[in-house]
Amino acid sequence: MVSLDDAVLARLEKGGKRFEILVDPDLVELWKQNPEGVSMDDLLAIDEIWSDARAGERPTSEALENAFGDTDVVDCASKILVNGNIQLTTAQRKNMVNEKKRQIVNEIASTATDPKTKLPHPRTRIENALEELRFPIDPFKSVESQVEDAVSALRPVIPLQFITVRLAFKVQGRDYGAVSQLLRDSIQKEEWLSDGTWVCVVTSPGGMKNDLIGKVASKSPDVEVREIE
Repeated sequence: MVSLDDAVLARLEKGGKRFEILVDPDLVELWKQNPEGVSMDDLLAIDEIWSDARAGERPTSEALENAFGDTDVVDCASKILVNGNIQLTTAQRKNMVNEKKRQIVNEIASTATDPKTKLPHPRTRIENALEELRFPIDPFKSVESQVEDAVSALRPVIPLQFITVRLAFKVQGRDYGAVSQLLRDSIQKEEWLSDGTWVCVVTSPGGMKNDLIGKVASKSPDVEVREIE
């Protein structure tokens, strides 16, 4: 359950009445994507429906019945979240927008490359371009749903190519544990060689190639790596 200090207001105006709940701003998006996956106990700062949360005023049972058809807190809160608006302070909205922008930029920088150089674009280039384009960031929409729009907006000003590369790594047997754990989700094939070294082939978004090689090298300084067709 989110603390009252960190909670924000979700508000719905209906039938000339105002209904409010105090919610965790970080869970609102997750709840909207999958209501069954987020407990209302975690989402709500307090299990109450308010007519004015800051003044501590509650609506009557009759008002709840007229607006929502029942007085159950969870049912009423769900309808407020679906049909109402999240009331953020200027500082809260700015912080949430900045964090969402960071995630969007990281997603693009990690998966896209420059078609000419085959290298990822610097994050600052992508971020500055979004600023110049005045691309609108919605703090309550998922990163995935906004990346596609961001890429469409960026293409006229930044060449973007989304490719997947295949990398072959050869590491000393002593480094197998650390490297295999790092690569386990992307390994396509692997084998042990007669000299005691371990080799594997992995797939990676083009924009993440250099980062991945660097991470493997930090676990196995003698690593050999090559890009394969």
